[in-house]
Amino acid sequence: MTTRTRLAALLAPRTLRGRLSLVALTTAALLMVILTVVFNTVVRHRLQREADDELRTRAAAVATTVDTRHGRVRVLETSGDRLLDTNAWIYADGRLLEQPPSGGGALTRAAGALAARGRRGCAVVHGPDTVRLCAEPVPGAGSRATVVTALDLAPYRNSAETLLLGSFALDAVMLACTYALTRLAVGRALRPVRAMTEQATQWSAVGSEERFAGRGRPAELAALGASLDALLDRIRAVLRHERQLTGELSHELRTPLSRIVAELDWWRSRPRSAAETRASHEVMAEAAQSMRTICDTLLDEAREGVPTAPGTADVPTVLHHLSAALDAPDAVRIVVAGGPAPLTAGVKPALLERIVSPLLANAVRYARTTVTLAVSRTDGGIRVEVTDDGPGVPGAFTELLFQPGKRADPADGHAGAGLGLPLARRLARSAGGEVTHDPGHGPGARFLVTLPAG
Repeated sequence: MTTRTRLAALLAPRTLRGRLSLVALTTAALLMVILTVVFNTVVRHRLQREADDELRTRAAAVATTVDTRHGRVRVLETSGDRLLDTNAWIYADGRLLEQPPSGGGALTRAAGALAARGRRGCAVVHGPDTVRLCAEPVPGAGSRATVVTALDLAPYRNSAETLLLGSFALDAVMLACTYALTRLAVGRALRPVRAMTEQATQWSAVGSEERFAGRGRPAELAALGASLDALLDRIRAVLRHERQLTGELSHELRTPLSRIVAELDWWRSRPRSAAETRASHEVMAEAAQSMRTICDTLLDEAREGVPTAPGTADVPTVLHHLSAALDAPDAVRIVVAGGPAPLTAGVKPALLERIVSPLLANAVRYARTTVTLAVSRTDGGIRVEVTDDGPGVPGAFTELLFQPGKRADPADGHAGAGLGLPLARRLARSAGGEVTHDPGHGPGARFLVTLPAG
């Protein structure tokens, strides 16, 4: 990894943990710089005030050796004269009366300039050593006598620089601790996210009932988990709907496909005449067209949010066509009974076929002798009754009739998937109708189809 790459990774980390740590580090650095500047500024002012207090104290001590009585100013000699004379100048009416043994040069000139002002004041002389001078008028002498004292600022400057370096060192330690603690805290806070990621890779959206939402999660992650759970539920619903549609297509296409296979086997079993060949072609073409109609009808209905297209169908005509096309046993007779014309439903003929076909196929399968298709007009709609004289629906199975994949007797020799009745009800409801079972009818079974009138 090159230096530029490392720098880019440091300044623009890709992980959320790194970004939050960088934000915390930047914020802490700005705050510490501000606090360091403020702290050191206050310390410098404090050290300057201490230096000024020290100079004034020395000036007061030196002023005790100045005698202003009898109208003139003179310096009294004391036992501590050498100590008092250290870095001290005494002026009277602008004349220098006393100066340090090593006096002269820039310090004496600066002291003379301060004394000439005749009032309290301070100045800094820069040279090999930085020295601060303060002038203090002698009490009781008016402006005639002035004491000027000097103090080397090197110890104060050294203290300020030491505090500054210490502040920088402390800032560096604090920033390192802040970065480390932030990464640790963010890493611990993101553990539930990593756990959710691992769960998402292990779970199956359809086969698993596990969900992200749970107790003990922070409020933000709980809301995220709820959103992900809702997304999983939608995915499960879509996949379930897809499986249902696949099963329904397979269920509905089985009959016309069986007709095509049977005609091909019959045609290839022995030589056929031209008329027989044309008849076989017509049967296969009709079956293929039926398959296409089934696919179009089910796919159109499966489009979520798209209502079934309106249309009209002459119900007796559709029922006669279904009964003629159904391969019923010789012992079973299909009767179509209709009331006064017109008996027109407000759905397309293909949709009506798909609604009634599963009911009729079940009735023919279980009937002993007769299956009756009765059509009548009701208030605002059309009703189709599919009745057979078979054993009827077992009472214990009545509540499960319209659940996909449920069969009353899976070992009855019929290879159905339990999708016909649920499909009939779903298609009828999509057109504003309904499919129900009449449990009070007997013997045999009776199913009622209600559809809007055309």
